[in-house]
Amino acid sequence: MFRKNTNPEKSNVMERNVIAKNTTIIGDIKSDGDFRIDGTLEGSLKTDGRVIIGSDGFIKGKVEATNADIEGKFSGELLVSNTLTIKATADISGEVIIGKLSIEPGASFNATCAMKGAIKELNSDNDEKRLSEKTA
Repeated sequence: MFRKNTNPEKSNVMERNVIAKNTTIIGDIKSDGDFRIDGTLEGSLKTDGRVIIGSDGFIKGKVEATNADIEGKFSGELLVSNTLTIKATADISGEVIIGKLSIEPGASFNATCAMKGAIKELNSDNDEKRLSEKTA
């Protein structure tokens, strides 16, 4: 009558968590899934998934994610290991550490920014040059 789920792909499906418009959460959130923020979050959010801040969304605090798309407001520390996409309606302030960055014209980006991916590439290029100089 009841069968056990034998399909491992279905059991590992990532769900999207939503903080709806007119909702305020104060505190820390940790998850493996994606997040969409259309309300307000004051605190920290840590996820292995994607964070989307909708046009009415606002986060004040610290966010750690694999990818992020921002249309609304963010203030604080933003750590994105892959790609940060900033839409034209976005307003970002604080400290940003990313792998890759995409900014649409019209966005407000008043933050310090460091690109971790670029730093690794530069260091590996310098190491390759040193090795080629030693062997030459």
